This record gives sequence, C-alpha cells and structure tokens, in this order.
Amino acid sequence: MKVILAVVVLLIGLLQYRLWYGDGGIEQTKTFQQELNDLKKQVEEKHFRNKALYAEVEDLRKGQEAIEERARNELGMIKEGETFFQVLE
Repeated sequence: MKVILAVVVLLIGLLQYRLWYGDGGIEQTKTFQQELNDLKKQVEEKHFRNKALYAEVEDLRKGQEAIEERARNELGMIKEGETFFQVLE
C-alpha cells in the first residue's frame, strides 16, 4: 500500500512540475500573454497613426487649404499680393 501511495505522490509531483515549469506551462503562458498584450497595444497605436495619416492624405487630395498650409509652414511660400512679416524672438 505504501508503494502505491509513493507512486501516486510521485506522479502528482511530476504532473505539477510539468504544469508549472514544463513546455506550455503556466509560467510560459503568462509570458506569452504579456507579449500578446504588448503587441495588441502596438497594433492599436499603429492603427490610430494610420487613421491620422489617412485623414491627412484625404485632406491633401481634396482640399486646397491643406496644401497651402503645408507650403506656408514647410516651404515658407506666400501668395501673390501677400506681405510677409518675420517675427524674431
């Protein structure tokens, strides 16, 4: 009877070890879950960035105002008949 009890305890111990530390165990599952959460967060950030870029592209395609704004800010261009003032701080 003691031999059977020892074998059962040994099997339970081995199964517990595999559950906690073996391949696909709880520790590895927690690590994978954390990596998955990080990747989901990155995807969400990229999604919002892509939406903003898409909106900017659509605005550039359809509206003349966005093109003028970019030309003024990035290239320093002015319209004909406008007066340019440079403020030094």
